[in-house]
Amino acid sequence: MDASSALSRIGLAGLAVMGQNLALNIADKGFPISVYNRTTSKVDETVDRAHNEGRLPLTGQYNPKDFVLSIRRPRSIIILVKAGNPVDQTIAALSSFMEPGDTIIDGGNEWYENTERRIHEVSEKGLLYLGMGVSGGEEGARNGPSLMPGGSYQAYTNIQDILEKVAAQVKNDGPCVTYIGEGGSGNFVKMVHNGIEYGDMQLISEAYDVLKNVGGLSNQELTEIFAEWNRGELESFLIEITADIFRVKDEYGDGDLVDKILDKTGMKGTGKWTVQQAAELSVAAPTIAASLDCRYLSGLKEERENAAKVLREAGLKEEKEVKPGGIDKKRLIDDVRQALYASKICSYAQGMNLLRAKSLEKGWSLNLGELARIWKGGCIIRAVFLDRIKKAYKRNPNLASLVVDPDFAREMVQRQAAWRRVVGLAISAGISTPGMCASLAYFDTYRRARLPANLVQAQRDLFGAHTYERIDRPGSFHTEWTKLARKSDAGVGALN
Repeated sequence: MDASSALSRIGLAGLAVMGQNLALNIADKGFPISVYNRTTSKVDETVDRAHNEGRLPLTGQYNPKDFVLSIRRPRSIIILVKAGNPVDQTIAALSSFMEPGDTIIDGGNEWYENTERRIHEVSEKGLLYLGMGVSGGEEGARNGPSLMPGGSYQAYTNIQDILEKVAAQVKNDGPCVTYIGEGGSGNFVKMVHNGIEYGDMQLISEAYDVLKNVGGLSNQELTEIFAEWNRGELESFLIEITADIFRVKDEYGDGDLVDKILDKTGMKGTGKWTVQQAAELSVAAPTIAASLDCRYLSGLKEERENAAKVLREAGLKEEKEVKPGGIDKKRLIDDVRQALYASKICSYAQGMNLLRAKSLEKGWSLNLGELARIWKGGCIIRAVFLDRIKKAYKRNPNLASLVVDPDFAREMVQRQAAWRRVVGLAISAGISTPGMCASLAYFDTYRRARLPANLVQAQRDLFGAHTYERIDRPGSFHTEWTKLARKSDAGVGALN
């Protein structure tokens, strides 16, 4: 037997649950894999799982040298460790045993510039590098994630057959993986995916808040509503799991578990990075930014409880006391569905515009329609709606915004009355809907041919001589506003 045939096709280092599940997925698809972890018990655990889940072709290794040498050349090694220094440490441990032409694939949520630095550093040893976004959580990693590899195209072609088998499969649309582009593009795309995810989750939570606290709906009713929505235009992973969440009873007492969960939302940083990048690139992303702000405010639990008490003592009435009487539940439910859908369009439009702006800056040539395609399965934001986005960019790759795609424009117009009713109702009831409000303000600002920015520019010219342009003649102008205003006052005084 040829010695190389006993070697693994690929390796994976970093065996927390995501790493274990991805390794088992690869083995399950028939690709022999070597695995390694600094904590040896994790290696044993993974080997046991491989045996128990179908005697899968997975081999455990217990030191970096044996691990690297157990993989067939040109070697491809996926690392799934915590972003930052652990990635650099893992690369250092493995690369000393790797050879020119071998590839390192970082599958973590890494800052894209770190990936670009590492591409340069490992290239000095002749190594190839991919930064690969992996979405779908633990279940996706085991059964089929959405994969976003960016970096060396040669490195991608070396493992393309593996990635296409391991990724989620969408009927009539293929595997949820594509070569994203050069440099840190894979990590950047995953980061924006997570930013869109923040927006989606915030908008769903607002729909829940309005239905519960304005409509007075029970968790049982909410389960049925979200399950019904998941059979229509809102069909998606996040809507589906939301329906499931309302079904779960509390094992420690009476009632539903969702009502016992502390209202503080955690985060790992990708949403913040998305908003920072939007600001750097002068791209408006108010829905994503609002979702981030809400996570910050949710963390101020004690301050919020104190504010509720102080403002109540100052005479502010509770939401339930200012509720408009005689709510038409059926209409409210339908209005909220329409508001949620229209708000989502704006949130995705912001994410896609950010991706395009970065692509232009970096020369990545991102294919936005293809990104929508690979997000249709496996990932957290997977939704039927993404097929419409794919088609919109196929119709017009230079589409300025999803808002002006003819199909989406028609849908926005059809839903705007319901959208406004929901936001107005929430405001009058004292219930915050920052994501829906941000989306609606984005829509209303973007659709207006003339904004009050003329006044802002006049103010800038007055106090800072920043000049302004005119709508009726070319060139830059500066006006001595204060002097002319005083002269005008003097003239008026003389007339009086």
